[in-house]
Amino acid sequence: MAWSSAFLSNALIAVISMSVPMVESSEPAPPVTAHEAVVRKPAVARRLWRYAPPMIWAALIFIGSSDLLSSSHTSGFIIRPLRALFPGASEATLAAIHFTLRKVGHFSEYAILAWLTARALRTSSQEWLRKRWFWMALAFVVGYALFDEFRQSFVPSRTSSIYDSLIDMAGGLTALILIWIRRSRRRKRTLLPSPRGRESTI
Repeated sequence: MAWSSAFLSNALIAVISMSVPMVESSEPAPPVTAHEAVVRKPAVARRLWRYAPPMIWAALIFIGSSDLLSSSHTSGFIIRPLRALFPGASEATLAAIHFTLRKVGHFSEYAILAWLTARALRTSSQEWLRKRWFWMALAFVVGYALFDEFRQSFVPSRTSSIYDSLIDMAGGLTALILIWIRRSRRRKRTLLPSPRGRESTI
């Protein structure tokens, strides 16, 4: 009986402690109309559509920069197929191909990060982000590349190199330049009058 009464008293205290903050937090909340509820949902969905992809990709880069995709681990599933495809290749040649593929991976993964970041900023609800999407995306890529290499200095199986950061930045910058060129060409096409419009003015 003693343990049951103690259990009931503890449960009662827990219920009271849980109900007090619920009452306090519900009192100051303003009433939400049906229109506001409908408007808020698309806004949250739009933000997720913009910012979730670059954040998820940045998280994948973070995970890949750990011991999981270190050179000692990637050599197992890269060099073995290469050795099967090119049985006459020397170990130095296979190591050079492995090194090149890893650097291409650095370049491409940050090119994708820059593309996703630019996509989020160009469709932002904030005008100042839409106008400065190129420089904001580039700043994010540069900062994340430096942070990623700095973090790798604490991973025993990884080597931190400023040259890898430069490759990452080059990949992001290349993607942003290609996006900017494509947008400029598209803008010029929309500004040029159509052939039918020119014929009607002659």
